Amino acid sequence: MMLKIRSAALLLLLAFSSASTSVFAHEEHKGMHQWEIPSKDPDRIILTFLGDPATSRAVTWRTDNTVPQAVAQIAIAGVNSEFAEQALTVKAQMEPFDMGVDTKNAPLTVHYHSVNFENLQPDTLYAYRVGSGKNDFSEWLHFRTAKAAYSKTQFVYFGDAQNNILSHWSRLIRMAYQTAPEAAFAIHAGDLVDQAHRDQEWAEWFKAGGFIHRQWTSIPAAGNHEYKRLGGERKLAIQWRPQFTLPVENDLPKELHETAYTVDYQDIRIIVLDSNWKLGEQCDYLERQLKNCTAKWKIVTCHHSIFSPVAKRDFKYGREHLRPLLEKYGVDLVLNGHDHSYARGHVRHIDADTGEEGDLGAVYVTSVSGPKQYAADPKEMARYAKDGYQPDKRTNLVQLFQVITVENNSLNYVAYDVLGQEHDQFAITKDFKTNKRTWLRNK
Repeated sequence: MMLKIRSAALLLLLAFSSASTSVFAHEEHKGMHQWEIPSKDPDRIILTFLGDPATSRAVTWRTDNTVPQAVAQIAIAGVNSEFAEQALTVKAQMEPFDMGVDTKNAPLTVHYHSVNFENLQPDTLYAYRVGSGKNDFSEWLHFRTAKAAYSKTQFVYFGDAQNNILSHWSRLIRMAYQTAPEAAFAIHAGDLVDQAHRDQEWAEWFKAGGFIHRQWTSIPAAGNHEYKRLGGERKLAIQWRPQFTLPVENDLPKELHETAYTVDYQDIRIIVLDSNWKLGEQCDYLERQLKNCTAKWKIVTCHHSIFSPVAKRDFKYGREHLRPLLEKYGVDLVLNGHDHSYARGHVRHIDADTGEEGDLGAVYVTSVSGPKQYAADPKEMARYAKDGYQPDKRTNLVQLFQVITVENNSLNYVAYDVLGQEHDQFAITKDFKTNKRTWLRNK
């Protein structure tokens, strides 16, 4: 009897040892957390916009290199599992990616897969999943297409996550989801990570967001920390283009593809700029996107703050070249990051002849969602008075997210801290015939 027990224990030990070896003993996995290691099971699943949000949605995910051809499935969500019987299967595009281009990463080649679901019905809740088409699918996930016409829209905006992403940013994005679960999309205003090419940091960003990235559609902007030298040249994060399927603006230089782009959502135009370089080309692009724009609301996001609240971080080009276009063409809201502080202010148009204040111009926000914090400098902000800028709120040492709701002719903005407590708010109303804005509330 004792011999049988010892034999059984030995077999269990050998089985465990074999399983452990198959997963963890690969030299290229050394130093990696289990949740960083790619496998045939899809990970880093994320939704983005590519095309009309009322009829399309893009999804991107990652596997190891044993999955040469992946698929995505989609169906109108149902009240029970029978909806899956009607699912449409779409073949994915595959892009091999060598993580080891940066020697700080494991020497692994992984496969990124992407699908753009098209010809969808507006204002419809869809269920989707991704996988190889065999037994290694993800769970079923939901997203809702936009309405075809102007309607209520809610979204969330995050400043820099950047540091200690898994340990400290996780609770913030999860509180944001708890606060605004019906949000249609999330704007990430740059510095999603600290070291552009470091795959562990991207793994943390995806793990922190978890299923939220899979159900909220992301609109990411590139920050300065999404750029770093590699092979003697400053380059965009090597993961950026493989892992985000974003619009390509063919009238911009190739280097700006998928970092400067426009999304039109229910009569809201959202323009994303890459404030790190090639700003002259983007000034021209910004003007083209605004000049004949008939959208009821115009929102611009880029990483660097047009009105920096922190000393010695003045984005002079933004103030002198981007800001005049933002005001000339009636941009309503400008969302920035970079300065690891919180500041909200607005511009009042100044009459060139009388010097008197005129209509309310754009509202400018700088925010931070991660734990790295700088102190706002009121003297720095006072310098912008000559530009018509008036500060409304500034804060130090608080992790924040913002929930913005557009409904009828009003825009409502609330900033929350990581505990879910209201931190700041304002609301404006807009006459769509004259484009004049008026404060409804400014706390």
